[in-house]
Order: sequence, then structure tokens, then C-alpha cells
Amino acid sequence: MRIGVALPTDYYNQLTPGVNPVDYLLDQARKLAALGVPAVWLTQRFDYDALTVAALIGRELPDITVGTAIVPIHPRHPNALAMQAQTAQAAGNGRFELGLGLSLPEIAAGYGNTHPRIRYLREYLSALRDLLHTGAVDHSGETLVAKSPTRSMMPTVHAPVPVLLATSGPLTLQVAAELADGALPLLTGPNTLADFTIPTLARHAAAAARPTPRVIGMVGGVVTADVAAARDRAAQQMHRYGEMPTYRALLDREKVSHPVELAVIGDEQTMADAVARYAEAGVGELIFALTAIGSTRDEERTWALLGELSRTGSA
Repeated sequence: MRIGVALPTDYYNQLTPGVNPVDYLLDQARKLAALGVPAVWLTQRFDYDALTVAALIGRELPDITVGTAIVPIHPRHPNALAMQAQTAQAAGNGRFELGLGLSLPEIAAGYGNTHPRIRYLREYLSALRDLLHTGAVDHSGETLVAKSPTRSMMPTVHAPVPVLLATSGPLTLQVAAELADGALPLLTGPNTLADFTIPTLARHAAAAARPTPRVIGMVGGVVTADVAAARDRAAQQMHRYGEMPTYRALLDREKVSHPVELAVIGDEQTMADAVARYAEAGVGELIFALTAIGSTRDEERTWALLGELSRTGSA
């Protein structure tokens, strides 16, 4: 199982006046690569552009996979996203993976998108796959129009950009099984992955005569001796997700009351055991987020351990 780290880990608190944010993200990626962590994932915020930073990281660091986890689809038309994704794929010499998702309804509404969410997602992914796999699209649907006036596939020796869909409930899992190359289950524990997420993906993929998509898990965690303080910080950052119906349903499936119960916080053995549980659940990759909820030294310990687990094949 491959291990990755989601960046940035503590973006605003660690930036100081005069520090270039892009340089900062590149420096974090260099540190992870030097420690043997094989994959870096960029979260999308409202200041920097994750795909642009991913392209820069892929260009400068030739030995790691780089991806987005996740890019909301609403601000970008499929034609525009295909251009950006193919550019990042070429910059990284074929090591870029595109994680995308619906994001929250209020974010979609902020971009003027009030279409039915799953209908829009299906049309969007269909158009994007046409662009990435054939270089052309001619789609006029209920929620989306996408047409290519000229060939849209970048001449390259690389395979089409893998498209990974953020999933939560049954509807997004079905879309991932039918239209994506992989699934990024959000706020989903190992028991739910094994008993619900992966079987649901497999069932829908079989019905669509497609292979089961890759499953990339995502979990918050840090190696630290100050478990209580790190847990408090994690709880503050994760609290609102427990109030959202979709995520509340996933937490109930996992039989946990608060999202922080999914976070992996403790010593090296605690984290190694958690990695093993996710591997046993069937995920092909595990992304660690929130690695800065402890001290700077704690984050360094966490990254070092994840690199060691990757090098030794313990993951």
C-alpha cells in the first residue's frame, strides 16, 4: 500500500512575512520526498491553485507521485480542467493524479451552480473523460454544455490522467464505480471501507462491466507524546464534519460519535497499526492529513515514520 501526505499541513500558521507560499509548499514536498514518502497530495484552497503547484512539484521532484485531493469541480469547466490536468501530467512526466469532487453545496452555490448535484457530477465526469481519453467532447446535457472546437488531447507518451472522485454516500460511490478511475472516500474509517465502501464500488463496477476503481483512503494523524493536545486541535478542525448529514452517516456506520475518533494520534506503533488496518480493509493508498496538529518535531517524526513504512514495505 502506498502512503501519501496531504499538503499544506499548517499553511497559515507556518507562513511568515516574506515567505513565498509556493516556495513553502515546494519545500514541504522536498522534505517528504527526502524522507521517502512516495506521494504528495495538494488540497485546494481559495488562494493558491492546487493543479499549478502540483505541476511545479512534479517538475522539480522526479521520484514522487503528485495529485490533488481534492479540487472542487464547480469553478472549472471540464474543458479548462482537462487542459490544466494534462499540463500537470506532462510536467510530472506521467506522475500526476487528478482528485476532484463536488465539494459542499454552499461552495457550489457561490459559483452560481444550483444544478442537481449528482446529475451535474455525472455529466461533468462524462465530458472530462471524453476530453482526456479521446481529445474531443460534444456534450449538451441538462446541467452542462461542453464542446471542443479543436483537438483537446495533449500529444504525449503518457497515459490519460487518472481521475479520482471524492466519495461519501452510495450515490457518489456509484458514480465513481461507473465513471472514475479511483475513489477517495472522505471521513471513512477502515470498518466502513471494508464492509460498505469497497463492496459498493465493486458491485456497481461489475454492473457497469468495469474494473473496481482504486481506493485511496484519507485519515488525519500525527506521531506525538502529547496526545491530548493534538486530539483537541484535531477535534476543533474536524468538528463541523460531524454535523453534516452525509458524513454523520459515515461516522454512524463506523460507530464513532465524533470525527476526531478517526484520527490516528499516538506513538509510532499506533500509526503503524493504523496503516495496517487500512491496508487490511482493502485500500491501495492511504493519505495522511493534519500532520501538523502536534508540534513541528511531531510532524517531522510522523513524516519520517511514513517514509520508513513506505521504504520497508510495512505499509
